[in-house]
Amino acid sequence: MSQEVKLEYQQKDMPFRRLGPSGLRVPLFSLGGWLTFGGTVVGDPVKEIVKTAIENGINMFDEAEAYSKGKSELELGRVLKELGVRRADYIITTKIFWGTRPGPNNGGLSRKHIIEGVKESLERLQLDYLDVVFAHRADHNVPMEEVVRAFSWVIDQGLAYYWATSEWTAREIEESKPLLHRERAEAEYAPLYKKYDLGTTVFSGLARGLLTGKYNNGIPDGSRFDTNKDIFKEKIAFLDSDDGKKQIEIIKKLTHLAETEIAELDCKVAHLALAWVAKNPNTSTVILGATSPEQILDNLKALEVIPKLTPEVLKKIEHIVSNKPSSRPTYGRPALDTYGRLPVT
Repeated sequence: MSQEVKLEYQQKDMPFRRLGPSGLRVPLFSLGGWLTFGGTVVGDPVKEIVKTAIENGINMFDEAEAYSKGKSELELGRVLKELGVRRADYIITTKIFWGTRPGPNNGGLSRKHIIEGVKESLERLQLDYLDVVFAHRADHNVPMEEVVRAFSWVIDQGLAYYWATSEWTAREIEESKPLLHRERAEAEYAPLYKKYDLGTTVFSGLARGLLTGKYNNGIPDGSRFDTNKDIFKEKIAFLDSDDGKKQIEIIKKLTHLAETEIAELDCKVAHLALAWVAKNPNTSTVILGATSPEQILDNLKALEVIPKLTPEVLKKIEHIVSNKPSSRPTYGRPALDTYGRLPVT
């Protein structure tokens, strides 16, 4: 039975990049549901946000089974069905690990939870398949072979087209191959980008809102930190520390750079931050968060800033942040670019 299409996807000026070594092309900016869909945003506002995304080049939506204990997937599945977007025109990713309820087998990366978790996510999303399923974390209590075989089974059964990893170390990714904080992305993973042609999906490009400048003078009412104090209690405490105050000063300097110092930029610090992340050739897509359609449209202004990030501008940014990572020590182990594949038996 053919699907009734009510809303057509509009690419507009959205660039697309390959997701790592795969043939899947993903938008440079995508939309995530963490802390928003099913949490602070429910009902019609979710529909308006997703509609705005579809009409402005964003056709990739990032979820996780644990986001709002499954409610985020429920909201996204509902609005996509109501909007009537052609399934072939959008990309859905979700992540498996944390589960949605307590229980000895309701989390982690056992074969049981991977397969059952994927099936439950599909039910909530009202879909027949996922485009990409992520292992949300590594699970050191499960043999890597079991993890790889379970995700391979999910793909073989047509429940997902690709599987990927989230927050795995380079060593964990390396171990899985034969059968990703700036330091990790640029230093630890660097040999893997070259060796396996990996790509990254980047979350928290605005450092959970810090790089909007909204927290420069405290925690505003209604902000993400204000409405999620339990989740961000460590970050809130950090902002009151000496290191936190230094970080705020860096953000203020970046704000001056974006808004005043370099006339050609003439943008918000948030646009500069998103453009800087997107400029990295190893970035496949940058996941945005939004509580309103207006936030979607504002964040997409970063597309206009990317071509303005000349080597001179990037050098000034590096001078301000002064946190470019160096390669991690190997402690006597082979470097990752020479680290051999484990034998397959």
